[in-house]
This record gives sequence, C-alpha cells and structure tokens, in this order.
Amino acid sequence: MPSGAGAKKLLILAGVGLTVLMLVGFVFGAIGSAMFGTEQFLDKPEIHLSPQPIFPASTRNESLGLSEVSESGSEEDQEEAHFTPMSASKIAVTNTLLSAWFATIVIILFFVLGGRKRSEVPGRFQSVVEVLYEGVLGFCTSVLGPEMARRAFPVIATIFFFVLFNAWLALLPIYQFVGFVQGGEIKAHLLKSAGTDLNMPLALALISFVFVEYYGLRAHGLGYFKKFFAFGKLLKGKPSGVIDVFVGFLEGVSELVRVVSFTFRLFGNMTAGEILVIMITFLVPFVATQFVFGLELLVGLIQAVIFASLTVVFLSVAVRHEEH
Repeated sequence: MPSGAGAKKLLILAGVGLTVLMLVGFVFGAIGSAMFGTEQFLDKPEIHLSPQPIFPASTRNESLGLSEVSESGSEEDQEEAHFTPMSASKIAVTNTLLSAWFATIVIILFFVLGGRKRSEVPGRFQSVVEVLYEGVLGFCTSVLGPEMARRAFPVIATIFFFVLFNAWLALLPIYQFVGFVQGGEIKAHLLKSAGTDLNMPLALALISFVFVEYYGLRAHGLGYFKKFFAFGKLLKGKPSGVIDVFVGFLEGVSELVRVVSFTFRLFGNMTAGEILVIMITFLVPFVATQFVFGLELLVGLIQAVIFASLTVVFLSVAVRHEEH
C-alpha cells in the first residue's frame, strides 16, 4: 500500500475527483438543469409508496394496469398504466415481503457462517458476530437481570437485527435498479424495504406488545390486570378510588397506544429515508447521494436500537410492576 507522499497524492486525487463529480452532478441534476438550462441526467423518479405484487405475474400486471400493454405498446397506452392496490381477497408475494425474506436469509447466513468455525482466538468475522451478540445480551442483562435477559434475548435480538438488516440492505443498488420494466421504465421494483410496508412495522409492534403482556401475566398472574382495573378503593367507598380508576384507564390506553407509536415511528422513518435517497439522486446525482446513504445507515441503526430498547424497557416495567 502507498505511504507518505504517494498516499497524500492519492488522497488529493480522490478529493479532486469527488469534487468534480459533485459539480457535474449538481450541473446535470434537476437543480442545475433548472438553473443553467443543461440537459437533465435523470428523469423525474416515480415513487411507489405502496407495496407492489411481484408474483404471480398475472396479479402484478393487473395491479399495475399493464395486463393489456405489450412491450411495444404506444406511449399513450403506457401513460394510462397506473398502480391499483390489491384487494383483500387476492394473495400475492409483494416486493416488501420478498425483501423481508431476503433479509431473513442474510441474517441467518450471517450468524451461521460467523459461528460455524468457532475458535478461542476469533477471526474478524467471528469477532463482529460476538460483539453484536454480546452487545445485545449485555444491554438486556443490564435492564432485565441475567435470568430474565436469557429468556427475552431471542425475541429482542430478532427484532433488533431484523429492523437493522432490513434498513441497511435496502441501500443496496439492486433495490433501486432491479425491477419489472415496461416502456423503458421500472413499474415495479423487485425488492422494496420491508420497513416501508405498514404491515411489517405493525407486525413487529404486535409481537413486542404480546411479548411484554405475556411475561407480565406470567410474572404476576391475573394480578397484572390490577394496574388497568384498579377498582379496589372505589368498591370500598373511598373517593380516592376514582383517581385509581382514572390512572388505570390511562395505563390501558398507554399500552394500546404503544402499538401505534411503534408502528408509525418505524414506518415513517424508513419511508422518509427511501424518499430522501430517491429525491437526492434526482436533484444532485453521484457523490451527494453517498452522504444520504451514510445518514440512512445511522437512521437504520437508531431505529433498531429504539425498537429493541423500548421493548426491553416496557418488559422490565411489566415484569417488575408492583402495586403501590
């Protein structure tokens, strides 16, 4: 590897090259073309917010309005093509579901290959896997204690890594540039971040909710419901019981609202990130997009940490709840 003066020259050349690419991207992007009258490098992007059916092909074409449109169809026919959400009676594999399967396979391969050849002096790959494993387990232990952490770890770790890998894998080029083309345009992407499909964040939120309530009931039995239905003092004729009933009502509402907040926090951040990447690529192509990718790596990590951490904290509250 070059060192000293050679390395310095390479850094200077790389900096100059990136600067040139930044300027070229600005001049030929949407902003530069509007300012300087240059020819726009990329066409206006078509953002698909809803998950799109991929298989079977008949359902995909019907949903996209392309059933009667051939590859040689007229431009007028192409413009009439539109996306129609699937009805509840139809079953199809969507690009977000395919992305979730892809992320699941990558997670399994990552940990299986990382732990396949274990050694006392771990290599780089094994070290990364061990750091991630011990990091999540250590956090669970610090909040829940050793015994409860071992029970909760499989679910908490699954939530954390599933959210993280879904967010990071969505930055791969195949997500943006591989799909089903009609009339020279991608009408349906083969893969789309599972976090941008409201069903996936909702499913994770429900898993987290059921998980917390299950262990709350397991720890306290039917007495767990006392914090929601605190009628004891009211039945004894004590006026202060009205306050307990009201507090219990608020507790119940907060438990249910948790599902909504978990769902829309993850869904909103993942969807906003995908739109931001597409729009920056359109406005200022090339180098500027890399800064957004760096931001999205951080956002994906933060969302995974928040989702898993809140589940651990709420689980700790449910398990250690005591009546005061």
